[in-house]
Amino acid sequence: MTQTVELPLWLFVLIVVFAAVTFASHFLFPSVRWFFRRRLEKAVARLNQRLQRPIQPFKLARRHDMIQRLIYDPQVARAAQAHAHELNIPEAVAFETARRYAREIVPSFSAFTYFSFAIRAARMLSNAFYDVRLSYENEQALKDLDPDATVVFVMNHRSNMDYVLITYLAARHSALSYAVGEWAQVWPLSRLIRAMGAYFIRRKSGSELYRQVLASYVRLATEAGVTQAMFPEGGLSLTGALGRPKLGLLKYIIDGTSDNGRDVVFVPVGLNYDRVLEDTILTAAASGPERRFRARIGVITRWTLKQVWRRLIGRYARFGVASVRYGMPISLQAFRGTDRSDLMTGLARELMQRIDRAIPLVPAPAICWVVREQQEIGQDALVATVTGLLQRRSTQDTPTEAQVTSALDQLLERRILCREDGVVRPSGRRIDLLNYYAASTCLDGTTAFAAPAKENSATAGS
Repeated sequence: MTQTVELPLWLFVLIVVFAAVTFASHFLFPSVRWFFRRRLEKAVARLNQRLQRPIQPFKLARRHDMIQRLIYDPQVARAAQAHAHELNIPEAVAFETARRYAREIVPSFSAFTYFSFAIRAARMLSNAFYDVRLSYENEQALKDLDPDATVVFVMNHRSNMDYVLITYLAARHSALSYAVGEWAQVWPLSRLIRAMGAYFIRRKSGSELYRQVLASYVRLATEAGVTQAMFPEGGLSLTGALGRPKLGLLKYIIDGTSDNGRDVVFVPVGLNYDRVLEDTILTAAASGPERRFRARIGVITRWTLKQVWRRLIGRYARFGVASVRYGMPISLQAFRGTDRSDLMTGLARELMQRIDRAIPLVPAPAICWVVREQQEIGQDALVATVTGLLQRRSTQDTPTEAQVTSALDQLLERRILCREDGVVRPSGRRIDLLNYYAASTCLDGTTAFAAPAKENSATAGS
C-alpha cells in the first residue's frame, strides 16, 4: 500500500483533470449556483417591491425544468400518444418530437437582461425615434385591477417597434411575456428575445401535437398569473387599418381558466405612429399576390447607417409622435357571466372594438385622412382642421400646431403629399402610403368630430 507507483506524465495529468472536474461538478458548481441563485432571488424580491405586478415564480423557473413539466403534462402526453398512433411511430419518438416543440416554445427569462438591458435599450430607442406619448381612457381602472388576476395586454400591431414601445412603457407594471413569430428565430436575436421572456410560436402549423404543446404552455402561464402581451391580429397590418383577430392564443388563454380559478383581465391597448418604419415594405406586401413581406438585412443595414450618418452631421430628426393609449379593461369572469352563446367569439369582438376605440389619433395620419377626403386644401386651413380634430379626440397633451406642421413637412419630404402656392394635395406618387396612414386613423365610417370620452393623459419621459 505504501509502494511507489510510476505513471506516465500524460496519465497523471488526465487523472488530475478528471479529479478536478469531479470536485467542481459535485461540490464547487452547486455552491456557486446556489450563491448566484440566492443573489438573484434577493434582487428579484427588491424589484418586485416597485413593480405593480410582481414577477411570478413561473417566469423564474429553470428552462430545463419547465420543458420537463410541459412534455409530461397530461394534455401533451395524450397528444403524443395520439401522434404516435396516427403516424405509426414509437411513442418515444413522438415524445421526443414534443420535447423539440417545447424547447422551441419555452423562454429562458432573465430578470437582469430584461430590467438592466432591455428596458434601457427600449427607452433609448423609443425616445431616439419618436416623441412618445402615453394616455389612458381610465387610469384608475388600471390601478384597481385585481392584484391576483392574470393581466393580458391586447394590442393592435402596426410596427415591430410595438414590442420596443410597450416593453418601455409597461416597465413599471411588470415584465411582459410576448408571443413572437418565426421572424425572431435568428441567432443571436433569438437568445436575447428568449431572455426577455418571449415565447416563440409557429403562425401556421398543421401538427396537432405542436398545438397541444403550445396550448399547455399558455395554460400553465395563465394559471400561474404571468403578465402577457398579445397581438390578436396575428401579424403586422399591411393596410394600416385594424385587422380581423386570430383566435388561437385567445382560445388557449380561455381554456386555461375556470369559473373558480384565477381571473384573467384583458387590457386593450391602441398604438399609432406618425411614421411606421416598415411602411414601404408593408404597403408593397399588401399589393403583392402573397401578401407577405421580408425585410432584407441589407436594406435594414443601409437604413441604419443612413440614420447614424444624419445624426453625425446634425440633420437627424425624430419621426414624429408615437402614441399609446390604454383602454378599458375586461374581466374574463365578469364577461363569462354574461349570457353569450359563443364566449370566445364574443370576447374577441369586444376586445377588437375596445382596441379600435383606444387607437390614438396622431398628426400625420390625421393629415393624410383630411387630404384624402378633401383632395386639396390650403396649408393654414389644413393645420387648423387637423389641430381641431386632434383636440376633439383628446382632452390633455394635445399635439401643437408646430407638431402638426412638422408632420406635414415630413409627408411633403417623403412625397406622399405635395404643396403648390400654399395648397396641399396628394402627390400621386405614393397613394399607397397616403391610404395606409389615412386608414390608421379609424375615422372611416365614424363620426370624426364627435366629442371624446374623458381620459387622462401624460407624456412619457425620456
